[in-house]
Amino acid sequence: MVQGRLQRPFSQSAGVKNCGYSSPLQRCLTDFGADESFAHAVQKVQEHYGITVPVSAVQRITEYHAGKMLDQDTLATEFPDGAGAAFIIVEADGSMIPVVTIPENTGDMSSDNRRCRSVQWQEARLTLAHQSGSVTPFFGATMDGTDATGDHMLNVAILAGGSSHSNIHCLGDGAPWIADQCDRVYGDQGRYLIDFFHLCEYLAAAAPGCKQHDDSVWLDEQKRLMKTGQVTVVIQNLKDHLEQESISDKDAPVRRCHRYLLNRTGQFEYDKALDAGLPIGSGEIESAHRYIIQKRLKIAGAWWKRDNARKMLTLRTLRANGAWQTYWNQRYDLAA
Repeated sequence: MVQGRLQRPFSQSAGVKNCGYSSPLQRCLTDFGADESFAHAVQKVQEHYGITVPVSAVQRITEYHAGKMLDQDTLATEFPDGAGAAFIIVEADGSMIPVVTIPENTGDMSSDNRRCRSVQWQEARLTLAHQSGSVTPFFGATMDGTDATGDHMLNVAILAGGSSHSNIHCLGDGAPWIADQCDRVYGDQGRYLIDFFHLCEYLAAAAPGCKQHDDSVWLDEQKRLMKTGQVTVVIQNLKDHLEQESISDKDAPVRRCHRYLLNRTGQFEYDKALDAGLPIGSGEIESAHRYIIQKRLKIAGAWWKRDNARKMLTLRTLRANGAWQTYWNQRYDLAA
């Protein structure tokens, strides 16, 4: 059995050296550390290779290479000229991850700063894009604000084959920042559509206050009207049953739904999307949250410093985008 130690720069030679880690071993540790908790990664290395390494080494090596990937993560800033794909489907959404702040050591070496840590939930925003008809998406993720997310929305559309002549079909759950970024980065090329199933939650909540006989009959009719481009009819149907102004918003689902439709003009063109064979739901990005972000950054007991969370997001999306081999071809080594 070989005991790995992290006392000096990693060795470039093959195999495990007494005082360093070879590039193949670094890749192995990063591979396991990208998908498993660092403790479980240690077990995987032991099981498959018979090598014992400390948890701290797996964490340090994984976060080092994830940081290198983040440093190299340059985003395209404009569509290339040319025909490109006719339609690019783009989705965006946010997911909360646990981020910890640990106070600086006050100088008392006996104190345990972990007891003073503050854990907060912060949003990581994920984007994906693929050509219409393709099942291979490209991903981007960031914790750096809505404009940074918009930059990733543009980048993934370009990675997916978008050009200056492509039509961008953007989907989201109704969060205003998604529509705003669609306008900012795609301009006239982009059309934003609110996820149909998210809309249906508003309609379902309003149904009891609008029914004449059966909630489901009324709801099904509104869905049909929305899918056939008759948004104004649905708005009028809601208007006829608005709650009194004296009723608070939280107890006025018809009013909330009516306002939701009025404030999002042009974002319910389901008929045009269906005619073009484009999706009207954003379930793909919701699923991607589970296997890109949550599978690693929200496992039981996990909490992250913000910088390390940003690095791990880049590592996860780089692997998903098929750039893993390209990175390791460059054979980075951990500095002393």
